[in-house]
Amino acid sequence: MPFVVIMAGGRGERFWPLSRMAKPKQFLSLIGGKTMLQLTVERIRDLAGITDTYIVAGAEFKDLILEQLPQLPEENIIIEPFGRNTAAAIGLAALVLGQKNPREVMLVLPADHYISNVRNFHEVLRSAIVAASRGEKIVTLGITPHSPETGYGYIHRGEQFDTNAGIPAYQAVQFLEKPDYTRALELLASGEYLWNSGMFIWRNDVIRAMIGKHIPSLAEGLVEIEDSLGTEHYPQKVEEVYEKLPKVSIDYGVMEQADNVLVIPCDFGWDDIGCWTALDRYMEKDEDGNILQGQGVLLNTTNTSIVSPDRPVALIGVEDLIVVNSHDSLLICHKSQAQEIKKVVQALRDNGFDDVL
Repeated sequence: MPFVVIMAGGRGERFWPLSRMAKPKQFLSLIGGKTMLQLTVERIRDLAGITDTYIVAGAEFKDLILEQLPQLPEENIIIEPFGRNTAAAIGLAALVLGQKNPREVMLVLPADHYISNVRNFHEVLRSAIVAASRGEKIVTLGITPHSPETGYGYIHRGEQFDTNAGIPAYQAVQFLEKPDYTRALELLASGEYLWNSGMFIWRNDVIRAMIGKHIPSLAEGLVEIEDSLGTEHYPQKVEEVYEKLPKVSIDYGVMEQADNVLVIPCDFGWDDIGCWTALDRYMEKDEDGNILQGQGVLLNTTNTSIVSPDRPVALIGVEDLIVVNSHDSLLICHKSQAQEIKKVVQALRDNGFDDVL
């Protein structure tokens, strides 16, 4: 049975003001009544038991994780003393799991994705596990694009490599950063590009080797930490070393550099729920295209999303807005600027409004 590593260290700043530093997006209930983290764990329970599920996050989220996942063994929370991007987080997880079974397959999943077709998701993952278990390849999942999306990175799909359980896997030729709209149209029209899902499947020893090859400074730090695993010196050592590790994503540090990457095209109703406008796809709308979560009245208002759980809100004569009315803050944003909310959070921080972050 594979290990599942769920990355739960993100800040979810594009969901401010509901997402806060003390309780970011992955710990909120945005779709379906359960939190994003709970839905992620529930989604993989037929592939891995709770004892083989691990959560990587900062120490400040430990109590929140245990509250939301009471069946999770406390030792299955892998604490990052500092945020050092995904390569370090994955490397630390590989270090810990390597003590249990260095050749076992590891599934790496973000905590804040939404997937509607769970059965198909499982079929794809089982195929990916078979491909990764051979120890030659690292595998990622690429989402078949349905629109010229500028908010995702892309993967250029090459020649078919093999097929497992009837599901083909292809050589990954190139990883591309988020494109502008014109380039996204070209990628969609070519039929050769997939959205980068940020989900990875590899054997533990293989990803350690790939980190050693492509991010040697990270590999050296991990070896330092490894010597203290299971001892009383581990907490101090991991804090001492981790702060010095390079801040680099696994995409940039390994996936874009490696020549042994397979990508499996998928279409299982995936969404990374990256900002407020993503919820438009899942929430019930009125006849004017409005979404109202909470209390309020809307007059001559169209295509507007309102979240106001604590106080009534009234809108007159507006369209294409996001309005989020929290207990201490109010966000009003045109939907076309939803990706820019992260900049608002930084501006609030720069201007001393830390108490609302």
